[in-house]
Amino acid sequence: MRRKTGIVIGACAALALVATAGSVAITRTNDRPVGIWHDGPGVARTPVAAQGHATPSPAGTGDAAQRTPAKAGRKAAASPSASAGTTKTPESAEVRGDRRLESAPAAGRQRIGELLRVDRLLGYLAGPKKEKFHYPGASYVKLHFDRLALLPGDYVTVSNPSGTESYRYEAGETDGRWAMSITGDTAVLEVHRAVNPLGLGSVLGSLGVHVDQVARGFERGEKAPASPGREESVCGTDTSTDAVCYQSKDPVAYTKSKAIARLLINGTELCTGWRAGPKNRMVTNNHCLTTSDEAYDTEVWFNYACARCGGYDVFKPTKVWGDKVLATDRVLDYTLFTVDGFAAVEKFGYLTLDTARPARGQALYVPQHPAGEPTRIAGGQGDKAGNCAVENPDYTGYAAHSDVSYYCDTAGGSSGSPVLSRATNKVVALHHFGGCPNSGVRGDLLASRLRAHL
Repeated sequence: MRRKTGIVIGACAALALVATAGSVAITRTNDRPVGIWHDGPGVARTPVAAQGHATPSPAGTGDAAQRTPAKAGRKAAASPSASAGTTKTPESAEVRGDRRLESAPAAGRQRIGELLRVDRLLGYLAGPKKEKFHYPGASYVKLHFDRLALLPGDYVTVSNPSGTESYRYEAGETDGRWAMSITGDTAVLEVHRAVNPLGLGSVLGSLGVHVDQVARGFERGEKAPASPGREESVCGTDTSTDAVCYQSKDPVAYTKSKAIARLLINGTELCTGWRAGPKNRMVTNNHCLTTSDEAYDTEVWFNYACARCGGYDVFKPTKVWGDKVLATDRVLDYTLFTVDGFAAVEKFGYLTLDTARPARGQALYVPQHPAGEPTRIAGGQGDKAGNCAVENPDYTGYAAHSDVSYYCDTAGGSSGSPVLSRATNKVVALHHFGGCPNSGVRGDLLASRLRAHL
């Protein structure tokens, strides 16, 4: 049974969602900043020495700040069959030489929060009707229900204290589910009863809502410890900037950046994804997402972006759930999946895979969510740094000749980002490796594999 979810949004917010059984419909009314993503100025990410490549000169827009980032789900289902012709993954898949996946070492994803065990019951005969989950400084709070037993007509809401972000849930699955995250450090859970239970007696004793886990997003300056030797992928000086910095000077790149999304996976892990083609299709890395059950517990955030260049005000993201994995491949490190509530994100546009093989020296740009930050672009037009270009169009990733390498600045959480050609504005690579040079799977190979699905 699919989730039945709705949302109620206050007048100050930018979203309005209407629930239907098995889907979520969303309409965004405007694009006003609704909050901040950090409370103070950021700290520059630690650069990596560019091996065999001159350190680029500082560049960018000048006033864009450099910043530092701050599983419990369903049982995994079998992955869809990989495309024909797939080769066996090398034993060194997680780390190839000095290049590493730009994500957490264990699961291949960047960790941006922690799971906390709790025991909170909102019952019909015991417990309160409303419960507050407050974790000072947390960037988000996400509840997990292991029990959601309600009378017909009753429902629960999870919202922020002001009610400007509020999601509705009805009785359905009994095997546990994640609620959509609430931005900020406080989530309020409330049971709404349609009937007066007086006189129903012991029947009500088995009813209620139980929260067994909470995912708390790391607060500013807090992050999961990296594995020994793990490298970030800022090659010299970080020249990536907020996407909004290019709204006027580079409108094409800015518009294309709208098609990417921040993926919050299993409550605490992060990657980047993007819309591929006009249909309900999303692309990310295989090391980020493999099965439909994983997609089902993944939040897909569009429009998570700064409202002004170098500032901390952010637009309210449009959040939808992942849905079905249509194709995945470990060697070419891609996963194609759909979202639940596609109508809500269709307006953000889509990207197209380039069927031509990348050429050495081809200028690039990379819209991404490094370390979970609002959308940033590496290689924006006008930047003086020459690091965001194809270094080697015949690079070894998980297989010989599978990748294209470059020195575009990325970071943990950028896994799954599209690498676009400055000349064609099409996707020439799917980013997955860091280490300087960084690399992504060739877009022409992906176009061939995914043609039947797009």
